Amino acid sequence: MKVYLIGGPPKCGKTTLAKTLSKRLSIPWISADTLQNIASVYIPEEEYEKYFPHSKARSWKDNDVFYTDYTSKVIVKRYVEQWKTSYKAISMMTETYLTDKDNIIIEWFQVTPEIANEIIKKFGSENIRTIFLVKHDEKKFIEDIHKSSTPNDWIIKKTKNEWTFQKIAEMISEYSKYFEDEAKKYEFTVLSMDQDFENQIEKAISILTKE
Repeated sequence: MKVYLIGGPPKCGKTTLAKTLSKRLSIPWISADTLQNIASVYIPEEEYEKYFPHSKARSWKDNDVFYTDYTSKVIVKRYVEQWKTSYKAISMMTETYLTDKDNIIIEWFQVTPEIANEIIKKFGSENIRTIFLVKHDEKKFIEDIHKSSTPNDWIIKKTKNEWTFQKIAEMISEYSKYFEDEAKKYEFTVLSMDQDFENQIEKAISILTKE
């Protein structure tokens, strides 16, 4: 029985990896975003911003407005503050599947090195596999986004001004540095997804499934 934890900034390949690994191993996967959305309905409206600062700041804003109002550092800070709300949900999901002796993949930005470390301490490293995906090549990121075929892609759907793509790419790079620095503390594996994306997905699967 294994719980596979896949973390990293948005648009770095976490969902692609989760879906591919899910098919390969014939096990379920879930986005921590889903767990966050479930948790959010139990939060009183007056406390929503406290627990979900990034989501609250986004609210109705499209990317052009949002990335004008906030710098990359501020956006990353709010992402970091928000993941803490999802820890108990991720931990509970992990405990449920391990208790039932089942396997599951949990992915999204809420899966941070700190959360992964806490879960490993609680449930044992023999039951947990972890990896983090990042991107730093801003030019390549923008090129790839314009080629995106992802349904309802939040970047394409909510961005009209070309300069906003650069701002988003800067944020992803800034957020990637956070993940790299945190992963280094706990000696977790980090893969750059800037080049050879498909090969890197295969490399990540090999790392996660190695006994």
